[in-house]
Amino acid sequence: MTKIGDFSLTQNGQINLTLTGQLSGGQQQRVAIARALNMHPKIILFDEPTSALDPEMIQEVLDVMVELAHTGITMVCVTHEMGFSYEVADRIIFMADGKVLETDTPEHFFANPKNERAKQFLSKIIH
Repeated sequence: MTKIGDFSLTQNGQINLTLTGQLSGGQQQRVAIARALNMHPKIILFDEPTSALDPEMIQEVLDVMVELAHTGITMVCVTHEMGFSYEVADRIIFMADGKVLETDTPEHFFANPKNERAKQFLSKIIH
């Protein structure tokens, strides 16, 4: 677990003991992930972890999350990052207006969504 924490903190440059307020958004996200991992959770929840980041920082945070997913920790992630979801998820749960509209494997969900709202959503974001 320490290796992931170290990876999160040092990927793409050293953070070391910099005050959190002096960090970029991507660095702050990596620090938050490392802090969460320090508690050795069985499951970790991400709620739009890239939504407030500069476009250049998004991939940096997603790379940390992909590495984390490969460790086998259970992750629940609310995201609009569909490429990341396809690559990392075991299951996709598509929600709209607070309701679960569809749940499937990434392969089935992205290739052939059953719900009309899911079809509309995917048609607007996948070209």
